[in-house]
Amino acid sequence: MRPALSIVVPHYGDPEPTRDLLAQLAAQRYEGAVQVIVSDDASPEPFTADGCDVVRRDRNGGFGSAVNSGVAVAEHDLLLVLNSDITIEERFLAELVDGAEPWMPAVVATRVEEPFGSRCVGRLWPRPRHVVLENLEPFARFHGRAWFEKQLGNDVASWDVPAARPTEWATGICLLMSAEEFRAVGGFDEGFFMNCEEVDLQRRLHRRGVPSVVLPSPIIKHVGGGSSDSTRRSQWLMDSRMRYHEKWSGGPGLALGLVGAAHVNLAWNSLRRFAGRDLDAQGAYKRQMSLIRHAWRNRR
Repeated sequence: MRPALSIVVPHYGDPEPTRDLLAQLAAQRYEGAVQVIVSDDASPEPFTADGCDVVRRDRNGGFGSAVNSGVAVAEHDLLLVLNSDITIEERFLAELVDGAEPWMPAVVATRVEEPFGSRCVGRLWPRPRHVVLENLEPFARFHGRAWFEKQLGNDVASWDVPAARPTEWATGICLLMSAEEFRAVGGFDEGFFMNCEEVDLQRRLHRRGVPSVVLPSPIIKHVGGGSSDSTRRSQWLMDSRMRYHEKWSGGPGLALGLVGAAHVNLAWNSLRRFAGRDLDAQGAYKRQMSLIRHAWRNRR
């Protein structure tokens, strides 16, 4: 008999991906009690489904807030947080729990495949240079190369490994952990609306001696980004990165680096436009500066 498990699925928007995931969870070959909780983050259409507990939030608060609301009604100590827009096989839960067991208590993630290929699930603690380099457009052509991904803060040694491997933190598509440890650090910081909440949580857990681990299997198929437009996602990401920097490091270093990157991009795109590329260098520069200013004003 495997340990009892509470699964929290934060939900917003189109109900069909969440219902598809619920059907996949209902079909799992898992010899243990499973509680499935859908935390509806004040969706325009209230979520309804059989075979799960539904928590309806009064206000849209983002990923971390939705998970916290779900964990509030979790009955079991083994906690699994899953994105709603994923596809899993019928032995997913059994393989995940079995693979995690030797490491517990820990934050355990597993391999993720997306339409463009494998996602780097393991990450290094974010530093300003990682974010600034990611925003420098002259280097965009190097994305996907291992040496460059490491400079962006990706734990490339955790890619496609044959055995479980500790990492500094893991992306939040699938996180298995102790509910007791989660509650002990206060859960997700609800000041993060979207992005960086999982690294902030794992950094606080790391201080308690709880490691993060990436398993080679089971494999998750993930789509992502389906419930919001790219402009809003860009602002959420910038806001969260600035807030994370303010919380863990402080100072204007990240903002100044990003302003410098925006000026480099302006010069780069102006040269490309002069060479005949159809680019709006000034428009792109203004958008980047707007993202930075908004994030700086809302960093606390």
